[in-house]
This record gives sequence, structure tokens and C-alpha cells, in this order.
Amino acid sequence: MNIAYIRVSTIDQNEERQIKAMEREDIKKYFIEKVSAKDANRPKLLEMIDFAREGDMIYIKDFSRLARSTQDLLNIVKELDEKGVKLKSLKENLDTNTSTGKLMLTMIGAINEFERSNMLERQREGIAIAKSNGVYKGRKEIQKPDDWNEVYKQWKNRELTANMAMEILGLKRNTFYKLVSEENN
Repeated sequence: MNIAYIRVSTIDQNEERQIKAMEREDIKKYFIEKVSAKDANRPKLLEMIDFAREGDMIYIKDFSRLARSTQDLLNIVKELDEKGVKLKSLKENLDTNTSTGKLMLTMIGAINEFERSNMLERQREGIAIAKSNGVYKGRKEIQKPDDWNEVYKQWKNRELTANMAMEILGLKRNTFYKLVSEENN
């Protein structure tokens, strides 16, 4: 069976580009998640690994969608390999069943990890410079919506679910719970 694993890092990101790339691959089952790859304990990834059977082929857009660190990438590939599951990256055009593919996988994983590390380092340096110049003030303080007190009270009294409260207030989950935390302190 041809299986696709699609991952974007945040809820705001769109997975359509990856899905479109899979159109020519006769995919029978998709595993799609919107979560960071900082670790390999991701629900859909684990579900896909469990679902895959010997002889299946898992397609990914590129290796960075599967894992952020070289070690996680190699562990995932090893687990799939032990199950007899093949892995194919469309971007890198690599098949992990060949010795050349395995070598390239290790190199690409290391390069991806190196690039991410460098990007985070540049980001920290840029923030430090901006702070020293008085330009960077951090994230803006979140303002409570006008109807916060009323909706919060209803939520606290269990008259509303959290999802209903978020919808009424027009807040995202993280923002809602940050304001709840502030309210409780």
C-alpha cells in the first residue's frame, strides 16, 4: 500500500503543497498532522508507523517533514526498515532500501539539522542585536476581548465549553488558556 505522511509545524500552516506533491503516487492512506517535529512522539507519525505493513511504501515530501534531528530520522527509518516498510522522499528522490539511499539519508539528515541549528543561532543573534538597539520589545501583550469577563465567568461556571468560549471571544487555544492562567493568578 502507498501511504503518505504529511506534516506542517503549526496549525496556521497549510499542508496543501505536500498533498499536491503526492498526487502522482497513488496514495491509499494519508497521515496528516500539524505539529512540530522537535521529537518523534507525534500521534499521527506513531499511528502511521503502527499501521504500515511489510511491503508498504511511505511517501514524504522531504526528510525534514519526518524528523528534525538526524538521530530521530535514522531511528524512524530503522524502525520502518525492520518492519519491511520502504520510505521514499519526493524532494530528495531517495529510496531508503538501497545502500546509497541510506548513505544519502544520513547526510541529508545531518545537513538539515545543521541548517536548523544555524537558523536558530542567527535568529538569537538578530534578537540580541535588536534588543540592544531598543527595537525588539518581544511579543505584544495580549489584550482581553471586551466581553472577556462575561464569557470567562460562563466558562468557569461550566455553562460554556472552552471551545465555545474561544469561538465567542475569537481567540486561539493558546491565547485563551494564557488569559485564563493570568486570570487565575
